[in-house]
Amino acid sequence: MNKYDTIASAAGSIPVKAPAAPMQRARGAARLSATHLDGRTRLARLYQQGSAKIRMPRSHHGSALDAVLINTSGGLTGGDQMDWTIDLGQNAKAIVTTQACERIYRARADAACINTNITLAEGAALSWLPQETILFDGGAFDRKLTVRLAPRASFLMVEPLIIGRTAMGEIVRSGSIDDHWRIYRGGHLLHAEDTRLDGDMQSLLNRASTTAGAIALATIIVVHDDCDDMVEPLRQRLGANSGISCIHSSAGKRLVFRCIAESGFALRKEIVPVIDWCNSKIIGQGHGLPKLWNT
Repeated sequence: MNKYDTIASAAGSIPVKAPAAPMQRARGAARLSATHLDGRTRLARLYQQGSAKIRMPRSHHGSALDAVLINTSGGLTGGDQMDWTIDLGQNAKAIVTTQACERIYRARADAACINTNITLAEGAALSWLPQETILFDGGAFDRKLTVRLAPRASFLMVEPLIIGRTAMGEIVRSGSIDDHWRIYRGGHLLHAEDTRLDGDMQSLLNRASTTAGAIALATIIVVHDDCDDMVEPLRQRLGANSGISCIHSSAGKRLVFRCIAESGFALRKEIVPVIDWCNSKIIGQGHGLPKLWNT
């Protein structure tokens, strides 16, 4: 039946509205594998599908591989799905970031799904440094991060989130956030974290147990053998709304850093010194923040 179809009745022919066509959805999947060869980390395999792309800008400041994740759809809304896979071989090192902030737009139904799987072999090191996720009013996303580390692998991650851009006068009145993180080391669960905010976003953010009214927040996690020695240098770099802990468990040690801020700009001022220092520790001296973080 199309929009010109009619049905018969006692009153004559009545136009019938056809059902709405399903909206086009963004789909993307990309996988990157790297290996250590001749003193450098080199690309082993690259797979790209749909709106997910990976580019590797030429780096002149170290032996690690630089990779940039790109979502060519320009943002995500309900029903969109992105899948990222990073696999580093023995002794390989990489810094992975995103081309821009990921934008989560208003969803008519369902949530945007983002799945990331990371695997690091013995001696491998990865700095997982995506730029901010920005949630717009009515947006919804379901994100899953799964990291599998060999016992002697090192890992740095940051996940910054902005709930409405204050510089643009945006207020997120409603939305949905589902965030699930699992980090394993040597096959044992090292870190598990679930965050869910759903419904009246302003009311949720105003609670003291969430952000006490702040609209920007970030978590940084470091897995490294020298976690204990990193605490004091990092505390010297903390801002007024930041805190850090070193947590020991049977699976190993990890640093967990939390930060809240009143805007995305203020959040960057808080986290950039921490990320920069940790990145040099994890990847090696001479490896600074990706240039895209400074644009």
